[in-house]
Amino acid sequence: MKSTKYTLVAIAILFTCSCTKFLEEDPTNFLTPESNLSSVKVARAFADGAYQNLQPAMLGGQPSSYGGNTWNLMEFMTGKSLSDLGQTGFVTFQNLSYTSTSFYFDTWWQYLYRGIGACNLALQKIPDINASGLSDADKTNMLAEVHTLRALYYFYLARMYGAVPSITALATGPDSLKIPRTPAKDIYDNIIIPDLLTAEQSTLAWQDNTGRVSMGAVKSILADVYLTYAGAAINGGDQYYAESAKRSLDVIKNGGYSLFPEYTDMINPANKNKGEFIFQVQYAASVPSTNPLTPLTIPNYSGISNYSDEYGSVYPTDQFYNSFAAGDKRAQERQFFYSKYKRKSPATDTVQFAHHYIYKWFDSVAVVSTVKSDLNYTLYRLADVMLMYAEASNRAEGGPNTNAIAYVNAIRTRAKLAPIGTLSQTDFEHEVWLQRYFELCFENKMWFDMIRTRKVHNDVTGNWDDFIGHTTTAGATFAEKQLLFPVPQQEIDVNPNLLPNNPGF
Repeated sequence: MKSTKYTLVAIAILFTCSCTKFLEEDPTNFLTPESNLSSVKVARAFADGAYQNLQPAMLGGQPSSYGGNTWNLMEFMTGKSLSDLGQTGFVTFQNLSYTSTSFYFDTWWQYLYRGIGACNLALQKIPDINASGLSDADKTNMLAEVHTLRALYYFYLARMYGAVPSITALATGPDSLKIPRTPAKDIYDNIIIPDLLTAEQSTLAWQDNTGRVSMGAVKSILADVYLTYAGAAINGGDQYYAESAKRSLDVIKNGGYSLFPEYTDMINPANKNKGEFIFQVQYAASVPSTNPLTPLTIPNYSGISNYSDEYGSVYPTDQFYNSFAAGDKRAQERQFFYSKYKRKSPATDTVQFAHHYIYKWFDSVAVVSTVKSDLNYTLYRLADVMLMYAEASNRAEGGPNTNAIAYVNAIRTRAKLAPIGTLSQTDFEHEVWLQRYFELCFENKMWFDMIRTRKVHNDVTGNWDDFIGHTTTAGATFAEKQLLFPVPQQEIDVNPNLLPNNPGF
């Protein structure tokens, strides 16, 4: 961690009405711990500063890896993806030979902690702001946004690295950041869950079409946190499955969200922050930093787009693609995947790809014209929350209830699959896990599902293998070492108190 960067938040003071508008602003000043707190706009800027590291953490480019991206890491680790580019470091993840100096680990760590630093700054400063037009309710809701984001940053850290430093106040100097790691359970108990419970008591609206945190986002993240806490990493037990089910049902029943009729509705920029989308990382075609997943998922130098950097950096293995059920609409052409496309020149030709590639971030305007994707990146959407409810309630109640079955069937119906009937608790759980694999594939969900359930779907046999001992189609076998990522060596070099590293590193 770089302490100077950790405590400074570069942010536009003249933030106006939406996160998209914020993306179009050029930073005009800096907010520091010494900033004068005399304006509603400054208060809003402190809160919005907490969002600034979502882009680089979730989709930030890896400067030393051409075609690399933090998003790649969780997809490479599943063993269900391939890459056309050696520069992504893919092979070291395919054969599980990665180390604490490998790509991505340091980028995730750095930007998650930068996000936490911005949250800590906002949490300290906003309560002290006294400005005309800023009510106590306004401040409470701004703080709710920030608490939610801090919980989200820590949620990623705890799942990825396990024990991590607990930093909830502003750094006072380099030595104040040289602290040891705190066990993951304590991070959940003392930061993640309390932050979200605090946010849950606010009066945030259920939806926010500008892209800021809403009550729907708060409860969706809390449902995910409780589901994870109940699972293998913490083994919290059935009471936390019940808490997860309660929050996800709140979102489904009260949030006003609805499944999009078509999968391609999710790649229509007009639908950003609406409909099925609960919480997204914001991007806009009008600013330099556009969603990188469009070029990253175009077949490598296929000549179908205006992008000069068609990367092909992540695409599904044939075994994963072939594991979709016959007739599943998600596997049909130009739904979740595509296998051919019109060549840019001559436009009469069609390029047939060697594999199926990901269509989930195919921004057609960017591909054929602007090379600036206007799509957001989704962290939570309704289908995810429906499946969280189905899994959590099934565990909490000893079997599937009518709502759980109905939500799974809603997802199957959209996929043109026949509805399920009454199943045993175990068979229903396996069905839910399978629908999560297919519905949420390549949305950075699968790896976390593998870790919390300690199970992996075998795309060849159709069985659910134990995580430890599962052999990927590339011939690599998961071991205990894979349950946590290594603490980045560059962080240990700065802070030796982070030792010992995770098992195997």
